[in-house]
Amino acid sequence: MSRVLTELVELLALEKIEENLFRGQSQDLGWGAVFGGQVLGQALSAAVQTVPSDRQAHSLHAYFLRQGAVDKPIVYDVDRIRDGSSFTTRRVVAIQNGQAIFNLAASFQKHEDGFEHQDTMPETPPPEDVPTEQERMKGYASRLPKLLRERALAERPFELRPVSEGEYDPFLPGEQAPYRRVWLKTIATLPDDDALHRYLLAYASDYAFLTTSLLPHGVTWLTPGMQVASLDHVMWFHQPFRVDEWLLHVVDSPRAAGARGLVRGRVFTRDGRLVASTAQEGLIRQRPQT
Repeated sequence: MSRVLTELVELLALEKIEENLFRGQSQDLGWGAVFGGQVLGQALSAAVQTVPSDRQAHSLHAYFLRQGAVDKPIVYDVDRIRDGSSFTTRRVVAIQNGQAIFNLAASFQKHEDGFEHQDTMPETPPPEDVPTEQERMKGYASRLPKLLRERALAERPFELRPVSEGEYDPFLPGEQAPYRRVWLKTIATLPDDDALHRYLLAYASDYAFLTTSLLPHGVTWLTPGMQVASLDHVMWFHQPFRVDEWLLHVVDSPRAAGARGLVRGRVFTRDGRLVASTAQEGLIRQRPQT
């Protein structure tokens, strides 16, 4: 396994410090604050470690309460709310500097067979025909701040291939439809651990998610005065998948109002199985420039 992927797996694995208490470290991705996907993945990992192995996460609902500091550990306090005959429920509070920065409710279920139907995956070029995120960034990386430029072009644990919906410049984006498709997978093979694949997808699902709601307005998170922050995050896991094989995250934004944007997504395997659904609301505020 590659070094950066090994580091991410270790980051999400957590240290058990007491019954129902876990500690995680943070990565600095160049934004000066903890990446939302990191705390989401770590919180789900903490919950998983208190649940019987025959039950898999089928949904999570989370709120981002405060910005996390990248230079301090985060403690995850798991509340074992319920253990039923088919479902298990856990609540997780992430704490830093004595304050809650995030909370999550997750539900787990034993495998059951039942009715099935699903959406159809949209026609999309195969990942091999789509440039990587780093290849797309090379054209404008020189205009990024130094630390962001280094992070943008560095090796990542996930290979990301955004499908182009037209010409795109993050400094002069123009107005576009609120729609985005991204192929993603880890850069190396992972163990056969269903829980690991689920909390790694939780981590990756926050990538380029909320910013889809900015596309119709001709701005990006790099636009002067823009404040972009996740407020909540929801995921439903429909059936098993592997995050070390290509997945397509199809995202749209049906509404923005009140300085908030709403985005929703569907995650398909390469052969068209809908394996997860996502949603998020976040702050998209542009402060006046003086």
